[in-house]
Amino acid sequence: MEDDGRLAKKRETLWKRARMIRAIRDFFTSRDYLEVETPYLIPALIPETHIDAISCGDWFLHTSPELHMKRLLAAGYPRIFQICKCFRDGERGSCHLPEFTMLEWYCRGMDYRKLMKECEELIVAVAGELGCGDVINYQGRAIGLQRPWESISVREAFACYAPMSMDKAVTENCFDEIMVSSIEPRLGLTQPTFIYDYPVSGSALAKEKKDDFALAERFELYMGGKEIANACSELTDPKEHHRRFLNVNKYRHSIGKSIYPISERFLQDIAAMPEAAGIALGVDRLAMIFCDSSAIDCVVAFAPEFL
Repeated sequence: MEDDGRLAKKRETLWKRARMIRAIRDFFTSRDYLEVETPYLIPALIPETHIDAISCGDWFLHTSPELHMKRLLAAGYPRIFQICKCFRDGERGSCHLPEFTMLEWYCRGMDYRKLMKECEELIVAVAGELGCGDVINYQGRAIGLQRPWESISVREAFACYAPMSMDKAVTENCFDEIMVSSIEPRLGLTQPTFIYDYPVSGSALAKEKKDDFALAERFELYMGGKEIANACSELTDPKEHHRRFLNVNKYRHSIGKSIYPISERFLQDIAAMPEAAGIALGVDRLAMIFCDSSAIDCVVAFAPEFL
């Protein structure tokens, strides 16, 4: 009966979450995006340095739908979106679940700068549908949604908040640790913040900047000190994809992690992929912001410990 009481207390939050997801769908369908579904169980992954998949026999539960969504993009679908479950091994915390809900969308002919604007427009539209107006109150702070939102380059953020430069952090292999400890908690506290131009060494699927090959056309969105979305101008060169995948697997092997099979069909199809931009947005984390929840457990019906 204790579980029944816990579930009953979530009724208002789950209704608000449902309205949020409905508003997301309305936003994309009104812009002529096609909602797609791709397989959850797949034989090969896009390997990423710090993301571990959950095995199902010889196959895997997908960690993201991007591999097959990009194949659809390459096949001629210009605007697509998907709201789906994703699965990652060992992810658990106040903002992490091993099974979580992701929104991904891709648009042909768009780059990461234009995608920032569409991301703004999406969240403002959802806030309007939820009756939030221009301000979201989150954990005792007012997050203003008036545009344009704050944007800061990764290099600038390191100069402002970190104990060392971005370049030194990359060289000393402590970039991620400094991002988590020194920079992320300061982002998006009074208005949503885009942080952009990440080192290409940590941006496996992003296109390099034309004027600086050490940087990638990639951004993340933060609200209330939490990462909400990760986006980029998409890399379309299959040879460069393959080279980066091999490097990631080589690094994973060096730190004792599993090496993942690479999808040859993805590499074949990606050769036909047009210039495009894509983004992954954490639906549960966005629900945390709109529902003023400090823990992801509060905005899902069932956390894994109560199954």
